Amino acid sequence: QVQLVESGGGSVQAGGSLRLSCTVYGYTSGRYCMAWFRQAPGKKREVVALIYTGGDSAYYADSVKGRFTFSQDNAKNTLYLQMNSLKPEDAAMYYCAADPVGVGYCGSAYLRPEEYDYWGQGTQVTVSS
Repeated sequence: QVQLVESGGGSVQAGGSLRLSCTVYGYTSGRYCMAWFRQAPGKKREVVALIYTGGDSAYYADSVKGRFTFSQDNAKNTLYLQMNSLKPEDAAMYYCAADPVGVGYCGSAYLRPEEYDYWGQGTQVTVSS
């Protein structure tokens, strides 16, 4: 059973930085689509960044492009979301998600939270203006 554990959330002022971590336990062989989603109160869960573990490039939502960076440390089974130049609108609960894939890429379907089998518990990010 795959388990995802996030950490690194907190409270920062606008313009500040945070790094979120997602450690994967019970990892099995194969490739995964891994993503960070976020959900603010009263809003839908939205994808922030997406990566295929067999590749080295990531997809970013337009709202975070140029400010957030998704990276992976395969030796530690850990993924990171470096968030710079944070804005008040970035405040949300952030979730790590994973889904095993049998193809060599993550298609557009993986922009939707419904596609993911595994979720972390979430970590809160608060940004004050």
